[in-house]
Amino acid sequence: MAAFADLDLRAGSDLKALRGLVETAAHLGYSVVAINHIVDFKEKKQEIEKPVAVSELFTTLPIVQGKSRPIKILTRLTIIVTDPSHCNVLRATSSRVRLYDIVAVFPKTEKLFHVACTHLDVDLICITVTEKLPFYFKRPPINVAIDRGLGFELVYGPAIRDATMRRYTISNALNLMQICKGKNVILSSAAERPLEIRGPYDVANLGLLFGLSESEAKAAVSTNCRAAFLHGAVARPVPMAGSDCIRCHGESNGEALLCSLT
Repeated sequence: MAAFADLDLRAGSDLKALRGLVETAAHLGYSVVAINHIVDFKEKKQEIEKPVAVSELFTTLPIVQGKSRPIKILTRLTIIVTDPSHCNVLRATSSRVRLYDIVAVFPKTEKLFHVACTHLDVDLICITVTEKLPFYFKRPPINVAIDRGLGFELVYGPAIRDATMRRYTISNALNLMQICKGKNVILSSAAERPLEIRGPYDVANLGLLFGLSESEAKAAVSTNCRAAFLHGAVARPVPMAGSDCIRCHGESNGEALLCSLT
């Protein structure tokens, strides 16, 4: 079985808080985490920054609970799109988008969701959980996204914080499962504080409430996360002479190394 992963730890300006999130994830048994930088072009002065350097967080990476190896830290970019023009940055081969291990898009309209499923060069499509779905899921674009190897991400953090959002999360998740049949689903925390992270087996149990089978729920915190990272590694490769391995961040010196996510 692939390593447990949480692909959404929220990046902020407070490196101490971010360090606490990674340490908590390691203590709970996650072998891989992704630090998520979110860009909303609807807000003024938003731009894509360079990923957080692992060397800024740790000199020695935390050891994963129950394992003898350090946690691996990936970088992730999530772009919130409310207008078709916001998608242009995802087509720019020379942009900072290519600096990130995982690229996700959060489409806010049905048209943009369709474009994300069928055309955008991303690895994950985020599903809203904080409000009622603004549109109905349709089978054709979702099937295209599955065929393209894209993942659908549901976050459970808002459901922990608020009862109303809990209802939205479960309802929206069930609507998604009716169409995608549990394929390519990823469950993440969207944690801003350590207390908002749950252990991987607890998250898998949450997946049962979302309409996933037991095997699908386990895959949503392990193999599907690995698939999302591998999709990004293929779409935005970092070449290295004489090596066919893939990139992640897991050395104590904080530099990128090439290794497999297993």
